[in-house]
Amino acid sequence: MGISIWQLVIILVIVLLLFGAKRLRNVGGDLGSAIKGFKSAMGEEEKKTDEPPTQLNQDASDVIEGEVTSKEKEKEKDKV
Repeated sequence: MGISIWQLVIILVIVLLLFGAKRLRNVGGDLGSAIKGFKSAMGEEEKKTDEPPTQLNQDASDVIEGEVTSKEKEKEKDKV
């Protein structure tokens, strides 16, 4: 029930007739470079995740309900 080799050859001939060999070669090259770009981007992302995270030098008093505020803003609120 699978596709035989002859059916694949017929499909390939039809595709070649519709698009032409040059266009198919260009599409194949574009697809190959897109895959290479994707792999290199994934490799760079894996390198980034392997690095230890950097820690910020902030006091816990600067964080209010998930929002970072400066001490100057707190002083301005106290004056008002």
